[in-house]
Amino acid sequence: MSAIADRDANRSGLRERLAEFRRNVLSRHPTMAIGGVLLILMILGAVFAPLLFTVDPIALNPIQRLRGPGAAQWFGTDMFGRDIYSRTIYGTRISLFVGLAAAVLSIAIGLVIGLLAGYVRLLDTILMRVMDGLMAIPGILLAIALVSLSGASLVTVTVAITIPEIPRVVRLVRAIVLSVREEPYVEAAVAAGTRLPLILIRHILPNTIPPLIVQATYVCASAMLTESILGFLGAGTPPEIPSWGNIMAEGRTYFQIAPWIIFFPGALLALTVLAVNVLGDGLRDTLDPRIAKKM
Repeated sequence: MSAIADRDANRSGLRERLAEFRRNVLSRHPTMAIGGVLLILMILGAVFAPLLFTVDPIALNPIQRLRGPGAAQWFGTDMFGRDIYSRTIYGTRISLFVGLAAAVLSIAIGLVIGLLAGYVRLLDTILMRVMDGLMAIPGILLAIALVSLSGASLVTVTVAITIPEIPRVVRLVRAIVLSVREEPYVEAAVAAGTRLPLILIRHILPNTIPPLIVQATYVCASAMLTESILGFLGAGTPPEIPSWGNIMAEGRTYFQIAPWIIFFPGALLALTVLAVNVLGDGLRDTLDPRIAKKM
């Protein structure tokens, strides 16, 4: 009986937490809910692309080349007769993978460097001068240079997009650490002889989590845009891998007679980036106590 009672109590507690989340978050930030729903739909579309009435995105069909949108090809076809709908849906996988991977990698690396730079004064000058040097180079130019040196591949593009984002994360974490390390509880931990790794993990790291969650959404959106720019310039993923940038790059020559080749992947890119940015704005308003009090 106790097990049944505990299970019922857990379900009741979960329902209460969901109800509180709807009241305090979704009701105050409906745009965040819209952005979250759109992003979830994009992720589901990427995962279940083979089930969404798609065909082989790289299959050539010259007879059907440059056909407009219709019942047979919802988004039309390109100059090789490939189905734009299928290529756009499968391209979602590439953009979301690059965006999420760049966000995770830049946050993880930037967090470590930022913690060390903000707390260890000896490392601060060295690490921050390196970060300033990276920030002095335009991110898109640095990404193009790295891809040109290493060759076009999905991994190379992801790494090339991640590196320019790391300094921004480092500066954010460093600023937080500089303010938190002067707090009385941190000074008390130092006076008690607590080791540096424990101070960073127990007392300083929790203060960086909310801002980093928000920053991750902006990095994800920026990475997806950069990946599309690289693909449009011919410095992104290989041509055999459909991505939104590649599709738009191939369609620019035929824009006047077949604008749908660029329109549909461009619209999906804009919608996805908008959803991520709106979600990030909502998370910022929710997690920042100063903004939350004003609301």
